[in-house]
Amino acid sequence: MSENRETRTGAGRILNRMDMDFGACRRAFATRDPRFDGKIFCGVKTTGIYCRPICPARTPKAENVTFFPTAAAAQEAGFRPCLRCRPEASPDLGAWRGTSNTVSRALALIEAGALDAGDVDRLAARLGVGERQLRRLFRQHLGAPPVAVAQTRRVLLAKQLIQETLLPMGEVALASGFGSVRRFNETFQQLFARPAGALRRSRQAEASSAAGGITVRLPYRPPYDWDAMIGFLAARAIPGVERVEAYRYARTLAIDGARGVVIVTPGKGDALSAEIHFPKLAALPAVIARIRRVFDLTADPGLIGDHLSQDPALASRVAARPGLRAPGAWDGFELAIRAILGQQITVVAARGLAVKLTAAYGEAIDDPAAARLGLTQVFPTPDRLVGQDIAALGMPRTRGAALEALARTVAADPTIFTPRADLESAIKALSALPGVGEWTAQYIALRELREPDAFPHADIALLRAMADPDGVRPTPAQLLARAEAWRPWRAYAAQHLWAGDAAPARLEEDQDQ
Repeated sequence: MSENRETRTGAGRILNRMDMDFGACRRAFATRDPRFDGKIFCGVKTTGIYCRPICPARTPKAENVTFFPTAAAAQEAGFRPCLRCRPEASPDLGAWRGTSNTVSRALALIEAGALDAGDVDRLAARLGVGERQLRRLFRQHLGAPPVAVAQTRRVLLAKQLIQETLLPMGEVALASGFGSVRRFNETFQQLFARPAGALRRSRQAEASSAAGGITVRLPYRPPYDWDAMIGFLAARAIPGVERVEAYRYARTLAIDGARGVVIVTPGKGDALSAEIHFPKLAALPAVIARIRRVFDLTADPGLIGDHLSQDPALASRVAARPGLRAPGAWDGFELAIRAILGQQITVVAARGLAVKLTAAYGEAIDDPAAARLGLTQVFPTPDRLVGQDIAALGMPRTRGAALEALARTVAADPTIFTPRADLESAIKALSALPGVGEWTAQYIALRELREPDAFPHADIALLRAMADPDGVRPTPAQLLARAEAWRPWRAYAAQHLWAGDAAPARLEEDQDQ
C-alpha cells in the first residue's frame, strides 16, 4: 500500500486533525483524559519538562505549553521527561498509527536494534525508501528523525530500569542499549542535569527484582483480553519450551547465541509484568521488544474497534471481545517452521509434530529459572535442522524436505523475517521460501512482521465465519473484496473472525499444499 493511500484512511484523518488541534490537546491535558495517554505529550516551556496527559502536576497556562505526537519529538525539541508522570510508563501508542505503515516497519526495526550498529541509510534501504524520504516520514508522523527516536527509546528504557529495578547503573547502561557507560552518564547528565543514579527513588520497595533476573512493567491501552491471548498461546505451547497457566506464561528464548527465560503475567493497572532471566544484559531491549510483539502491546483497541465496527458483520464480534489482540511470534523461523508443520492439520496435531522436532533437534538450557518451571530446551535454530531427515519424525517426505530447505535458506540469510518496504513485497519474498505459499506468507506477515493489514483471505475458517444465513460461504476473491473496508486493520478483523469460529481449530487451513 502506498504512503499516500495510507494517509487517506478515515482513522488517519481524524487522528491527524487531533494532533494539530491545540484546543483538543489542551482539553485532554486539562481533564487528565487517560484515553490520550501515549498519544500526545505536552512540553512546558517554563520548566523544560514534557508530560503525559495524566500528569498529576498543576495544568500550566496555555501560552506556556506546546504539544508533541511522541516522546521523541518532545526530547528532540529540548524537553526532558517528567519525573512525576514518567513518560516511559505510558503505553507505546502514537496517534499516527494506521496512517504510515512505513514508519511502523521502521520502528519495528529500530526496536530490534537496526540503528545500534547501522545507520539511517541502511535502515531506509531495508524498507525500500530513500534516506531523505524516511527522515521526512519520521518528521511528519513522529516529529523527530530516526536517530532521535532510537535515542529516546534508550533513555526511557534506562529511566524505567533505574526506577523499577535495582540494577547497578553500569548494568542499566548496557541493558538499555547504550554503547558505553560513559555515553550513558553523559546523556543523563545533559538531559536531567543530574547523575543517572540520582533518579533512583530511595524507597527500594518501589523497585522490583527477581532472583537472577529483572522485572519490568509493560503498559498497554485497555481493554486487554488476557484470556484470549493466553488461550491462543496455550493451544500451541510446546512442553519443555513453554509453560502456560491461567495467569502466567513462561518460555525459553535464544538471542544471539544466549539462552534465557521470560515469564509474563498480568500486572497492576493497565500493564503486563515481565520477569526476564537472560545472561546478556545487552539483549534486554530485544527481549522486551519480542514480549511487546507477541502480546501486541502497541495496539489501540478503541481505534481499531471503531473502524472495524462500521461493518455490521464485525460489530457484534468487536463488542463481544473489545480487547482482542493479534498475537505475535517469538521468532520468525520458529513461526515459519510451525506454520509449515501445521499445513492441513489441526493445531493439536501440529503441536505434536513441533514437540517431536524440538525433542530431536532443540538445545538444552541450563538456567535455574527454567529448571524451576520445568523448561528444558529452546526451539531448534536453523543450523540445527540443516542436513537433517526431518520427515523421519512422522510427516510427508515433501514436507520434511521443505523444512530442511527453509532452515538452509534462513541460515544463509537471517534477515529474511524482517519488515520489508510494504506488505506486497513482504508477501512476495516470503512466498518464495521453501514450503511457503500465499496463506503461510500472510500468516507470517501477520504474526512475525506485525503487518496490521495482513489477511489470509483463502483461510477456510475466515470463509466459514463470513457465510451468509443460508450457510453459503464467500469465495476467497469475494472475501478479499469485502475486506477492503477493513483496511488498514484487516489482521485484527481476521482475529475477530477466528475467535468466533466454533469449528475445530486448525493452525493453517490454506491451499499451500
